[in-house]
This record gives sequence, structure tokens and C-alpha cells, in this order.
Amino acid sequence: MAEAVFTGIGSGSHLQVLKSFFDRSGMCMAKLDSSIRLLEVNSDFSRQFGCQPAELEGRRFCDLLHADVRTQVSRQFTYLVAQQRPRFTEPRVAFHQKGSTVFSGELTGFVVRGDGDRIDGLMALVCPTGGSKTDRAPASRQLLLTDLDARILEGVAAGVSTVCLASNLYLSRGGIEYHVDVLLRRLKVNNRPALVSKAYSMGLLRPGWPPRVNPDYLKTS
Repeated sequence: MAEAVFTGIGSGSHLQVLKSFFDRSGMCMAKLDSSIRLLEVNSDFSRQFGCQPAELEGRRFCDLLHADVRTQVSRQFTYLVAQQRPRFTEPRVAFHQKGSTVFSGELTGFVVRGDGDRIDGLMALVCPTGGSKTDRAPASRQLLLTDLDARILEGVAAGVSTVCLASNLYLSRGGIEYHVDVLLRRLKVNNRPALVSKAYSMGLLRPGWPPRVNPDYLKTS
């Protein structure tokens, strides 16, 4: 079903990278339609809300929120659908788990674009307070990337193999692996799918295809 989720963003190995970080990122991720209903959730998302994926799919995303924040979050997603902004982050949102339990966390929403820059859907990432949020990467000023690191990150996000990256950037395979390992440590993740997922969620990679690093994260000299 992840193939349907990311149709239009890419194909082949590109699509597999997106499927991989959706399914295995270790983050709570959900795909939404333009009506802000849940189309698909990954296992981390359903587990966080104490439900099976089938119980969540088709529900309004705002039904998972505390009543006090529904209007604000709905407004943010409406801005995404209207293409007034590419992403948003709400640092503290109250969510309802199955039953009456409430937990808080950070919510990030962004647009998924396909061919012709059209909107293919919306993504929601939930970072529960006290969980993975404490492992978030430092602020952008501390995460400035060199041009080489940016090109390697873009290549990893696009599903380019280590061999092709090495050839394109005139480096050895070991050199590429070294730079990828540095990126993994800086973003405090354990694998490439998680690296791509976290880079998108924090705005290091701009939403859309092909992957591009946000210029705000690039060193100027």
C-alpha cells in the first residue's frame, strides 16, 4: 500500500526508499488526504495511539487531538492544502490515545508533491514528548552542511546507490560511507531510512521531489 501512498514522487528505487522510511523510520508517521483523513499509518503511529492500523485509517486526523487544539491544527493543514505553506510544526499538541488517555507531543505536517509539482497528499509526523523528541537534532545553526554532505544526503534520499554516489562525486565507496556515517551521528539516527525521515521532518530536506537540502542549512563559505 505504500506504493499507492507515494505515487507520483518517484518510481523504482526512489519509491522503495520512501516506502522504507515510512515503514521503518521509528517515527510516528501518517499519510492524509486533502480532507485531512488518515489514508495510511505506519506501525509506530498506530502503536502510539493504542490501535490497529485498520482502526485509524479513514478517521479524521483531528479526532485524535484534544478539543483545545483541533481548530489550530485544522487551520494549519488547510494552509498546506491551499499551498500557502509547504510545512508546519506545532511544538506542543495534546493527543488522545485509545480510551481516555492523553499524551502530548510535537506535530509536523508537510506536503507530498508529485509530477508537475502537484500535491499528492499530506504527511503528519508525531513526536511524543519524552520519547524521540529528546533525540532531535540540534538547531539549524549547529547543523550547517557542506556542499558535499548536502549532495550525499540528497543522493541517499533519492535512493542513489553508494557506488553511483561515489562515481558522481569522485569519491571512493569508503568516502561516501564515511560521510553518511557522519550524517547519521549528527542527526542521531541508526540507519539511512531514519536519516531521510528525520531530515524531512525537521526541514533539513525540503518536501518534494527530487530531494533538495534547504538552503538555510548550507554553509556559505
